[in-house]
Formats: sequence, C-alpha cells, structure tokens
Amino acid sequence: MQRYRLEGQDGGLHRLVMREEAVLQPGPHQILMRVRATSLNRRDTMILNGTYPLTPRAGIVPLSDGAGEVMAVGDGVTRFAVGDRVTGSYFAHWIDGRIHAGLIDQLGCTLDGMLAEYAVLDEQWAVRLPDHLDWREAATVTCAGVTAWNAVTGPGIPKPGQWVLVIGSGGVSLFALQFAKLLGCRVVAVTSRGEKGDRFRALGADLVISNSDTPEWGAIVREQTGGIDLVIETGGPTTFAQSLIASTLYGHIVLLTLQDAKGRSIEMPAALYQRSLATISRLFVGSRTNLEAMLSAVSQHRLRPVIDKVFAFSEAGDAYRYFQQGDVFGKVIIDGA
Repeated sequence: MQRYRLEGQDGGLHRLVMREEAVLQPGPHQILMRVRATSLNRRDTMILNGTYPLTPRAGIVPLSDGAGEVMAVGDGVTRFAVGDRVTGSYFAHWIDGRIHAGLIDQLGCTLDGMLAEYAVLDEQWAVRLPDHLDWREAATVTCAGVTAWNAVTGPGIPKPGQWVLVIGSGGVSLFALQFAKLLGCRVVAVTSRGEKGDRFRALGADLVISNSDTPEWGAIVREQTGGIDLVIETGGPTTFAQSLIASTLYGHIVLLTLQDAKGRSIEMPAALYQRSLATISRLFVGSRTNLEAMLSAVSQHRLRPVIDKVFAFSEAGDAYRYFQQGDVFGKVIIDGA
C-alpha cells in the first residue's frame, strides 16, 4: 500500500515522502479503514514545518482528518462492521469529559494519521459518518468541524438572534458560520477579500466586512450590530483588538489563534480591555463525544461542508503548497490513493 510519512527533523515539504509498505492488518479491537479522502488543517502545516507545540513521532503518517470505509475488523470489535463509513477522532483517547495530559495523543502527530491508502484505528478512536456526506465532505469534520462546533455550542452558547462574528474563510470559520446559522444566530463575516462577499452571503452571513478596505472595522461592526455576542477569533494578532472593540460589554471571544504566520503573538490592549467585561476562552478541538454530537447535527440538518479545492493522492505536496499560501475558501482535500 502507499502512504506518506514525514521524515527528517528540519521543516519543509522535502520531509513529505511517499512509501510503498505492506498492507496493514487490524489487531484485537482494531479496524482497517480504506481511506477515501483526507483534508488539511493549519496544524498539519505546523507539524510539517516544525512549529507545532506537540512533538510529532519520527516518521509519522500525517493528517488528522480522513474518511473511508471499514474493510476488516479485528477480534473483539463491537462498534463497527465491514462496510461502515467512518472517520477518526482528533484526540484518539479523549472520549468525553475534560482533557488531561494522558489524553493528548493526536492522529497525524503522535499517532499515525490519514495520508495513506489504509489506516488502522482502535475501534474507540472512530465514529460513523452521516450518509448524506460524500467522502470529500466527510474528510473535513475531525479537526475544523469539531473546533467550530465547540466554539459555537460551548459555554455561553449564543441564543437565536444574537450576533456571531467569524474571521477569514478557512475551514473553522466557515463551519462556525454554518453552525451559528443552525442556531438561529446572525453572523458577521470579516474577510481580507471583499470579492468573497457573495460566497459568505450564500452561506447565510448577514453582514460582510472587508478588513483590507476597513482595517479599523471593530467600531463599525459594533455600531451596525449593537455588539457581537460571540467572536470565533481565528485571526490572531492582526484582528484581536478589533474583535474586542466589536464585542458587547459581556461578549465572549473564543481565542483559537495566538500567533500569526510570522510568529507574532497576541498582545492584550489594556486600554480596550479595561472598558470590557468580555470573557476570553480557549479550546482544543474536542472529544469523540463532541465529534458524535456535531455529526448528529450535521446529519439532522443535512449540512454540507465547504470545499475549496481537491488534489490527487500523488499531489499531496501540491496540496500543502496551495493550503499554505492562505487564500482558501473552505477545505483543501487530498483524494485517497
């Protein structure tokens, strides 16, 4: 079978190497998954470039997100049968409750991931997929989908009619937009490219702001909305201050990006924060239970993830390059081998 590995220690695409290896066989309580599609997340480029805070295992098979079908099951498997459509859970050992140090293993980092023809998963690491999603759509949910779901539906879940703000057009932002609309919220989308406005509106955005045309957009957003109740803050240092200005007095900012691509960190603007009672919180993707809850909502509402571009399995390096240039609208997919 074919699968990619990250070899060597220094960062860069030269580390991504395709290997021909023996077909895996599932052990007790394991399933063999034929990977039909995978998708890229920002953390995958950080792992590739050596900037991810969790040290990857040497020679790791990359990518946390992938979808496929069960081809074989090991002894004692009770959760799945041959032919089931499945995806893996980002934190493989985190089933429910709060995360702790013993649960930090991640697919595509410390555990072999999805950029392969076949993957072997413990049955507890996987979940069933909604029937209406095709393979490419189903390959997007593990990281960006769960992150957005927990950002929108976590503590301080917004009420119908309240305002949610999303930044950029990456996977987390677009999932958050879609989930917020499912809750009956109104959504502001902030984008660096004003020509994307129609695409945001087609997904349900009520207000689109171009931060290239209006760099100081926080006050304008607050004036037009009365204040944002929930900010999904994926912009980092370049947008945080404006997000704080845009928020209501008791707003909630879910902070997902602490640094930008140049390594600059968020600085707390004291003069702004002294005038605010906003809650600032963090999250780390989510548990298998969160993934199952999100997929239940996706199934019930027949939500379809947004896909930007699809690459062949042999073009995985090109997919990384395209993703890293940053101007995407939705998820970047790599088809199965």
